[in-house]
Amino acid sequence: MFIFLKYVQPTHYFSRKRKDGTFIFPKKEALPKEIIEQVLTDNRYSSTLATNYDISWQAVNMGYVGKGENYAHFKKIPLEDEYVFLRTYFNPVWSIYVVLIRILTFKNPFKEISAWLGSRNVKRSTYLQNPIPCPDWPSYKSVLVEKTPLVSIIIPTLNRYRYLKDVLEDLEKQTYTNFEVIVVDQSEPFKKQFYDDFSLNLNVIYQEEKALWLARNTAVEISKGSYILLFDDDSRVGPDWIIAHLKCIDFFNAEISSGVSISTLGAEVPKNYSFFRISDQIDTGNVLLKKEVFKTTGLFDRQFEKQRMGDGEFGLRCFLEGFRNISNPFAERLHLKVGSGGLRQMGSWDAFRTNKLFAPRPIPSVLYFYRRYFGNKRAMLALLKSVPPSIIPYRFKRNKILLLLGIFISIVLLPFIAIQVWISWRRATKKINQGPLIRAFN
Repeated sequence: MFIFLKYVQPTHYFSRKRKDGTFIFPKKEALPKEIIEQVLTDNRYSSTLATNYDISWQAVNMGYVGKGENYAHFKKIPLEDEYVFLRTYFNPVWSIYVVLIRILTFKNPFKEISAWLGSRNVKRSTYLQNPIPCPDWPSYKSVLVEKTPLVSIIIPTLNRYRYLKDVLEDLEKQTYTNFEVIVVDQSEPFKKQFYDDFSLNLNVIYQEEKALWLARNTAVEISKGSYILLFDDDSRVGPDWIIAHLKCIDFFNAEISSGVSISTLGAEVPKNYSFFRISDQIDTGNVLLKKEVFKTTGLFDRQFEKQRMGDGEFGLRCFLEGFRNISNPFAERLHLKVGSGGLRQMGSWDAFRTNKLFAPRPIPSVLYFYRRYFGNKRAMLALLKSVPPSIIPYRFKRNKILLLLGIFISIVLLPFIAIQVWISWRRATKKINQGPLIRAFN
C-alpha cells in the first residue's frame, strides 16, 4: 500500500499477507456504494492509484468488515503522495521523522525535501470521528446466545487474591450463565479455601511453576467449552460482558471477538476502540475465541514465558490464518494494571523499559517476535520508533513534552542504549535459532 507505513507501523499485522495471499485491504471496486459514499475521496493525491489506496485504508480503519476482492499486491505511487498520506493520517511529527530517516538512509535528499515541502499544507484528517455505523446491532437477536454454548473462561493468577475476588464476583453477576471458570493459580502461598465463597462452576488448578503461557495452555487443553474466553486477574467487567462477546461472534460470523481494554494508566484510549472494526491485535485479558482456532494455530508460544508480546504473536498467527477477528466495543473491561503480582512479579511487565543499566532493551521476546515475522529491517525500524520514548517511565506516556525529553536523553545515553539493544538482539537470536515452542492442540 503506502510504503511510508513501514516507518510509522513497521510491525503492524495489516502489513502482512494472509495465508490466502491477500492483504486485509479491499479493492475500491469491491466496496459497497454506501461505504464509498461515507469515506472521503481525497483529491490531493496526484495519482488515481494513491486515491484508491487511501479509500481502502479509510474503509478498513473506519470499520468496514465486509467480504470482497482484496489486494494481493500494491504498486509504487509517487513520492509526494506518500507524504500526503502520512500528513493526512498521522501526527505532523511523523513526516519530519520520515524525511530525516529517508535522507539519512541515502535517499535523494532533493526529491525527499521537495516532496515533503509539497505536502506541507495537508491537514490531518479527523475521519475516525465518523466511523462506519452498525445500525442492526442493537436489535440483533443472536441465535448463538439462544443456543447457550458452554464458554470456558480462563484466568491465570499470581498473588492477586485481593483483585481476583472482584473478578470472580463480576462473573457471578453475568447475565449469561452457561460457563465454567478455570483458574490457574500460581500464588505463594496458595489459598485453596479462597475459592469456597464463590457460586461459580470453578475448576482451580495449582501450578507450581510461575509461567503465564504454560498456565493458559494448560487451561485451554482441559477446557470443556466450545468457546474460550481469556481473562486477566486484575480486571472489571459489566454483567453483559459474555453475551456481548458471543453476540459479536454471531453477528459478524467471526472466529474471534476482541474486547476493548480501558486503562487508567499509560496511553489514552484510542478513538477506534469505540466502534466495530477488523481488529489488529489480540489482548489475552479480554478475548473470546472459537476453540477450533487453537486447533489450527496451535497453543501459545512459550518462548514468551516471563516476557512480553506472547498475545501479539498469537494474534498474528490467527490473522495470517485468515480468522476473522472483530474489535468489540461492547465487550469492555477495565484493566487495573495493578502494581503487584502477575508479570510484574514473574518477569518483565514492560516490554521496553528496564531499571538496570545493562539489561536488554527491549525484552528479547519482543525482538524475537519482530524479527521472526517481519524481518531484521522492520525490527530495526521498530526499535528506532520505540526505544527513545521508552526512556520515560510508563506512567508518563501521555506527556508529549516528556516523550520529547526521552528522545533527547536517549541521544545522550546512546552508547549505553546501544549496548542494551545489542544484548537483546543476541538473546533474540538464540530464541530464533531455537525456534518456536508451540504445542499442537487436538
